[in-house]
Amino acid sequence: MRSSNPVFAREGSFTREPGYAGFGTTAQAGGPYGNPYAGTPYAQPQGQGPLTDEQLYQMYNGPSAGPAATGRMTLDDVVARTAMTLLTLVAAGAVAWFTLPFENFGFAIGASLVAMVVGLVVSFKRSVSPPLILLYAALEGFALGAVTHALNTMLNGIAIQAVLGTAAVFGTMLFAYKSGRIRVTPRYTRIGIAVAMGFVLLMLINVIAMAFGADMGLRSGPLGVVVGLIGIGLGAFFLSLDFAEIETAIAQGAPQRESWRAAFGLTLSLVWIYVEMLRLIAILRGDD
Repeated sequence: MRSSNPVFAREGSFTREPGYAGFGTTAQAGGPYGNPYAGTPYAQPQGQGPLTDEQLYQMYNGPSAGPAATGRMTLDDVVARTAMTLLTLVAAGAVAWFTLPFENFGFAIGASLVAMVVGLVVSFKRSVSPPLILLYAALEGFALGAVTHALNTMLNGIAIQAVLGTAAVFGTMLFAYKSGRIRVTPRYTRIGIAVAMGFVLLMLINVIAMAFGADMGLRSGPLGVVVGLIGIGLGAFFLSLDFAEIETAIAQGAPQRESWRAAFGLTLSLVWIYVEMLRLIAILRGDD
């Protein structure tokens, strides 16, 4: 299954490896369909003859091989890797918060640019690279920590408001997805991706206009509020794609290392929502 989500859409992402659930297996000793216990504690090494009565008894009366034994991805794997990635992001953000002067954005801009490059490499890299994913989290966290500190100095309390807002969006989307109120269908995905592309193009045009001294008003006033709400809505849409891809990957028996890719996708979506939440709250509190 291929996805419209750029993090999950690469060839080889979240797909079965040969040997899962009997798909793509090759004949091994023990029958034309291969060893059904290959990769489990009950695997019989090739070339050692037939199983004994005692081995057969242990095989059929012992516990079934679980995902940990077969090397398949589980929800616990995704939660653990996501927690590790987000903790790295928060730790780097705390370093920037407590070490950089709030008005100094030089390091933050540099970290943000490098994080963007690393993120692109991770997104289009065929194999999963946990060190690169953690490096992205550290760089992005450092940049966000510096920016958040500056905004919190001018608008006291905006940091905790943005964090709580992001958590609320995540919790709402998770509930809506698990309860079936949101179904990730091909039509839903196409519409969401089209809106996202239009949004990114509009923001790019706005950045270019600002570089030439023009202001389209997309980040201030009533129009800025509307744009901010659309941005948060798109982040929520990305989360729903992440949830669907994770569910599909687990159902299809994706290899355990793909949980890092899932963690990276969730982190990207949460960072998007947090940034848009910061902007929206800053606009709403601009007259304080």
